[in-house]
Amino acid sequence: MYLGRMLAVGSNKTGNFVAYRVSSRSFPNRITRTFPERVAVVPKEGHEKDVFENPYIAYNCIQIVGDVAVVSNGSHTDVIAEKIASGMSIRDSITLSLLTMDYEKDDFNTPRIAGATTLDGESYIGIITHEKVTVEKVPAGESCYIAVYEHVQPETVEFTASSASEAAQFIMDGGKFAEFANPVTSAAGFGKEKWELVSI
Repeated sequence: MYLGRMLAVGSNKTGNFVAYRVSSRSFPNRITRTFPERVAVVPKEGHEKDVFENPYIAYNCIQIVGDVAVVSNGSHTDVIAEKIASGMSIRDSITLSLLTMDYEKDDFNTPRIAGATTLDGESYIGIITHEKVTVEKVPAGESCYIAVYEHVQPETVEFTASSASEAAQFIMDGGKFAEFANPVTSAAGFGKEKWELVSI
C-alpha cells in the first residue's frame, strides 16, 4: 500500500520520539541530512533541479525547540517550531500553522501532516486536508502515525525503538511500516533527557 509521506510520534518504555519517512513515486532521489537541532529533506547530489519541478520536496522535517521535537512533511515544521518558541502551546502551534499554510496546492491536494513530542512524553499529531483539519493528543505511553494518503486519520501503532537510529529504521521498514510501499529515506528524534537526531 502506498501512503506517501508519513510520520509517527509518541512514547514507549525506553523514551519519547518523533519519526518521519519519505515514500515517493515521483521524486525518489532525496535524502535526509542531520544538522544541529534539525533534520532536512534534500535532493540527492545531481538532482538539485528537482526543486524547480516541485517546491514541496525540500524542507526541514524535524526541528528541536527546547524540550520539544517537531516533525512534519513540509515547511510548516519551521512555522510550528517558531510558534512553540514564542510560548504558544503545542496543540495551538500545530493547529494554527496547519490552518495558515493549508494543504499543498499540487495536483493531488496533498495534506500537510505534523506532530510534536516533549521529553516528558506529551505528544500531539495533526493533519489538514482540502476537507478538514484534525489535531489530537496522543495518550501517554502510546504512539500514533499518520500519512498523506489512505491513512489520513491518526492511528495507534506499536512502535519498537530505543534510540533515534532504531526509530528511523523502524518507520522505514519495521513492524506495520513494512507494509507500506516506496520507502526513500527517513529520520527520527529520540530522547529522555535530551534529543538525539538521526537520518538514514
